[in-house]
Amino acid sequence: MAIMSVTRQLFQLQELDNEIESHEETLRQKTKLLGDKTVLEQAQSKLTDAQKHLEDLKHQQKSLEQEIEDITDKIKHAEDQLYGGKVTSPKELMGLQRDVASLKASRDPLETKDLENMDKITNAEAAVVAEQAGFKKVEAAWQAEQQQLAGEIDQLKSKLAELNGQRQNVLSGLDTQSVSVYDKVRKQKGQAVAKVEQGICRACRISLSSSQLQQVRSGNLHQCGSCGRILYLP
Repeated sequence: MAIMSVTRQLFQLQELDNEIESHEETLRQKTKLLGDKTVLEQAQSKLTDAQKHLEDLKHQQKSLEQEIEDITDKIKHAEDQLYGGKVTSPKELMGLQRDVASLKASRDPLETKDLENMDKITNAEAAVVAEQAGFKKVEAAWQAEQQQLAGEIDQLKSKLAELNGQRQNVLSGLDTQSVSVYDKVRKQKGQAVAKVEQGICRACRISLSSSQLQQVRSGNLHQCGSCGRILYLP
């Protein structure tokens, strides 16, 4: 096999390796996203917080209503005594009047707070409904994305199998020494093969000497004296 053919095949091998690496990185990224429930968990957390806030408000409401009910019972009891006719002592009647006034004074701010809390509950209920709708929307989008990711991953795996098959075909036409040089340079430099255009190594952009160009044209597997990459003349 002609030496030029070897460098051309090594260049083809590099093109395949670059494409394989790119697809493998894409596959890694998509595989990480597959099953990732971060967005879903964030939406669930917002819904849970809204539900917890509503529950807290309802608990406060229940406590307020119980407290108001207790005070109202005390007012009724005091008023029953006050107007029942059984208490005749002016001093006791005045005491009962003071008690009723005091109880009503303590109930008024609680009733105001109760009304305010009812408004908060209405708003909190609306927020829960909104978060439930938001969660369903996020969940539907997540499920669609997961399905799409699974399909893309299958396609990537299929493409990688095809590329690796092509790579094996190229390797089968190369001698062990050439592949060894290629692997060593690729490991060191990332790019193992560099094109030569207008007498310049396109990797390091250093002009080749006349003798170097002659060796490249002759078909010998030759490495750049500057960057060490295998030189390929298209």
